[in-house]
Amino acid sequence: MKKTILITGGAGFIGSHVVRLFVNKYPDYQIINLDALTYAGNLENLSDVDKAPNYTFVKADIRDADAMDEVFSKYGITGVCHLAAESHVDRSIAEPMAFITTNIVGTVNLLNAARKYWNGDFEGKRFYHISTDEVYGSLGAEGFFYETTPYDPKSPYSSSKASSDHLVRAYCHTYGLPVVITNCSNNYGPNQFPEKLIPLAINNIKNMKPIPVYGKGENIRDWLYVVDHARAIDLVYHEGKTGETYNIGGHNELKNLDLIHILCEIMDQKLGRTPGTSASLITFVKDRAGHDLRYAIDATKIQKELGWTPSLQFKEGFEKTVDWYLDHEEWMNRITSGKYQAYYEQQYERR
Repeated sequence: MKKTILITGGAGFIGSHVVRLFVNKYPDYQIINLDALTYAGNLENLSDVDKAPNYTFVKADIRDADAMDEVFSKYGITGVCHLAAESHVDRSIAEPMAFITTNIVGTVNLLNAARKYWNGDFEGKRFYHISTDEVYGSLGAEGFFYETTPYDPKSPYSSSKASSDHLVRAYCHTYGLPVVITNCSNNYGPNQFPEKLIPLAINNIKNMKPIPVYGKGENIRDWLYVVDHARAIDLVYHEGKTGETYNIGGHNELKNLDLIHILCEIMDQKLGRTPGTSASLITFVKDRAGHDLRYAIDATKIQKELGWTPSLQFKEGFEKTVDWYLDHEEWMNRITSGKYQAYYEQQYERR
C-alpha cells in the first residue's frame, strides 16, 4: 500500500525537522505538511525540501473539521504524525482558550477524520500523537517520569495536552484506532521560534539585551536536541507498538540558570567577548505563575524496545545550536520582525 503521511504542524519547530527527515529518507512516501501558519509556523524552515516530488504543503487549520475531512479524502491519508499544537506555557496562561480549541478540539477533529476515512480498515494505518512530559506535572529533587506516571498537569497548556492524550487513547480503546503516543522533554536546536528560552537567550546575548530568567533560575528541565527527537519519531512511527506510549528524553537535566551560564560562556567564546560579558546580561524576573520545579524523563522503554538513544549531550548540542543561530542571522531577523510570514505569499499565493 502506498504510504501518504500527514504531518500536522510541519512548518513549526519540531514538525519541520520531522518533515525534512521523512521527505529525504522515504522518497516513496507522499508527505503532506499541514500547517495553519500561525506565528510559529514558518515555511522557510523547509525551503530545502519544498520542491521535492514527494512533498506537498497544505495550509489548513486543525480546528476546521470539514477541512480535515477534505484533506484525508483528497490525499488518501494512510498515517498521521500529529504535532500541531499551541505549546508556549506563558501564552496559555494569558490566553487559555486558544489552547483548548487547538490542542483538544483540533486533535479530536483529526481523530474523527481518520476514523471516518479509514472506516475500520486499519491495516497499514497509524495515528501518532506527539505530546509533552508536562502532562505528568512537576517532580521534586529526585525521581523520573515513566510512561506509567499518573497525569497531573499544572498549566492550561499541559492540561490541554493531557486532555488530547486521553482522547487519543479513548479512540484506540473505543473504536480500535491504531494509535501511538510519545511524551517528550524540552526540545532545542535550529529553527525554534525565539519566544522559547534558548533562542531567546542567544538572540538577546548577541544583541547585548537583558536575558530574562524566571525567579531564581532553579527550575530544572531535561533538554532534547530536536534532530534526535525527529529520529525517535521516525522509529516510533514505524516500529512502535499500537496503543503504547513512549517517553523521549535527552538525559540532559539542567537548572535554567546553569543553562544560561553555559550559553553565555559559549557566546562569549564565539563572539570574541571578554569572559563574563554575556553573563552580566542575566536579569531575574518575576516567576511564572504555577511554575513547575522539575521535569525529568526515564527513556528506558524506547531505548530497550526500539534502540533509540540521544546522539548529543548538552555541551555539543548547545554549541551546534549557537552556531546555527549565528550563521542564520537573517532568519532570526525575519522571525523577530514578522517578515518571515511573507514567505508563504511569495512561494504559494502568487503561483
